[in-house]
Amino acid sequence: MTSFQAELKELLGLDGVQYRANLDKVTLFHEALAHDRGRIRPDGPDDQPKAYQTKLGVDGPLIFYTDPSCTGRPVQDTFAVAWPEVEDVLWWKKDFQKFDPQQYLALRKRAVEHLNAKGGRLYVQEVYCGTDPYYAVPYRFISEYATHAMFVHNMFPKDLAGVQNEADKRWTTLNVPSFHADPARDGTKSKRAVIVDVRDRVILVVGRADYCGVNKKGMFTVMNYIVPNLGHLSMHCSANVGQDGDCAILFGLSGTGKTTLSADPDRKLIGDDEHAWTASGVSNLEDGCYAKLIDLNKEAEPVIAAALSMAGTVIENVPALPGKRLEDTDPQELDLNDGSITENTRFSYPLTCNPNVMPDAMGPHPQTIVLLTADAFGVLPPVSVLTPKEVMYHFVSGFTAKLAGTEVGVTEPKAAFSACFGAPFMAQHPSVYARLLAEKMQQHHTRCILLNTGWGGGPYGVGKRISIKHTRALLNAALRGDLDADKVQYTRHPVFGLQMPNSCPDVPSEILDPRNTWADKAAYDAAATKLRDMFRQNFEEKGFGKLGIEPVM
Repeated sequence: MTSFQAELKELLGLDGVQYRANLDKVTLFHEALAHDRGRIRPDGPDDQPKAYQTKLGVDGPLIFYTDPSCTGRPVQDTFAVAWPEVEDVLWWKKDFQKFDPQQYLALRKRAVEHLNAKGGRLYVQEVYCGTDPYYAVPYRFISEYATHAMFVHNMFPKDLAGVQNEADKRWTTLNVPSFHADPARDGTKSKRAVIVDVRDRVILVVGRADYCGVNKKGMFTVMNYIVPNLGHLSMHCSANVGQDGDCAILFGLSGTGKTTLSADPDRKLIGDDEHAWTASGVSNLEDGCYAKLIDLNKEAEPVIAAALSMAGTVIENVPALPGKRLEDTDPQELDLNDGSITENTRFSYPLTCNPNVMPDAMGPHPQTIVLLTADAFGVLPPVSVLTPKEVMYHFVSGFTAKLAGTEVGVTEPKAAFSACFGAPFMAQHPSVYARLLAEKMQQHHTRCILLNTGWGGGPYGVGKRISIKHTRALLNAALRGDLDADKVQYTRHPVFGLQMPNSCPDVPSEILDPRNTWADKAAYDAAATKLRDMFRQNFEEKGFGKLGIEPVM
């Protein structure tokens, strides 16, 4: 018995299963085609092939289809074990709910007994979460699907030297899609569950929860618990480094331009999603990217477009072309506008697919922090320079505005607030991350801007979206320091209190105050006041004042 087999027997009780450990991606590709079976249609059987090859075979991507009930993270089925020692530390919310410890232990035992009785193969990948050995966590991933192991191989660092006391830090994910929970017996809300166990350092995934992102975001949630306890900041953001060695980090929810704006040919990418800011600078928690594919513009995203044809990558839930087998299809022929399975089509590829990345996915302390929002109400300034108090307020607010839906005639924007620009993954209270952000910004003299990539001249349906040309010019000006207080004069917004620069290179000065772009000034004032009140309501409902955050609106 190998050491990891003995450890898994002691930790979980796994015994009598066949392990396929640390396979290379070529082998995993073939294993997935041969053995990954499950449901891929709502009315389909549970023994359908889930993994497929394209015309390129093993020299191209693997295509994987999740259970149709799980084409994204199962947020209503995500829990943490409410052990007494962490019950007051974890941030409980609708997408991170309490799970009874005794029910969890019984459920975990039944899932393991199911695997032992089944006696099938389990795929094991030994990786790390974090590229900096100072805080990196050994991550042992175990799943019934080879595709999941291939995904983890893409997304996490391997063979990281210098990590101390690995056995005392290791986290284990046990992913068992073939075991369906019984809500009446197990205390789950459905037949599936994703449960984080901080005490035993285990993530248990059972039932129809085979969306690949579960195996990434579970560990991100864990790191958002671990890294702050070390006195450092974990972040849901992208990060890059300019030619002069200046680092920038960009926070933003979906649709705000986080990935697009960080992919700059004049700047080296640290990563596009998950990072830590420690005493030595910024480092990626991952070793890969998990990009959305729906409506991908291949000219605007050439790195992703090229990677679609590369070996070892994983395409998720992109449908086959009508009347054509996937085996006869070149990956570049796939219809990336087809959302018939889900709008959340995805693509996993290693960072090495990007020719312009920072060595070791690490960079210096950031000089600039960017909080991105896409304001579909059309009232926020295109750019605002934030004071430290405003940084904390807007960071915990995590605002963007989305369209209400796709029904004909429905154009009223809808506010979305997600604390720290990633509330579902923030294991501790928002004030923990806000305090760390403020401390590090003060220590390293980091500037911060609020960059609005949304609408001007009116709300969505009336106004126009701020041009990417102007957005990039505003961002570049901030990165150069052109918007610093000693370089430009400001006007304070009468409703939001934000400092708006009066000028910016390569940007028309008249658009910098959004009220100027509206024909009906009274309508603008009413819309701005309405959004301000939404901020205030969110602040009160979330209880941020009790957590030490000062209201600035």
